[in-house]
Amino acid sequence: MIKQDLVQRIVDRGIPRSWAEPAVERLLKSLKVALVKGDRIELRGFGVFTIKPRKTGLGRNPRTGAEVGIEPGRVVRFKPGKDLQSLKDLP
Repeated sequence: MIKQDLVQRIVDRGIPRSWAEPAVERLLKSLKVALVKGDRIELRGFGVFTIKPRKTGLGRNPRTGAEVGIEPGRVVRFKPGKDLQSLKDLP
């Protein structure tokens, strides 16, 4: 599913596209801003998005086999909620 599929599903429920597209854009931008600030995003029944630090280390260039340094950074982690883990219960 891509962003436009999400917008289309909202439109299919009777919301005008001129409202659905900005709403999806604002939602995604709000999520990005919260994650950049380091906030935890919890969507009950869906899951939790968090930012975790990434360690430094050594990797390998797959073409040459040469060692490459991996700089420290931050990565987004997602932990699915109970409802999402049991996909058999979803419509």
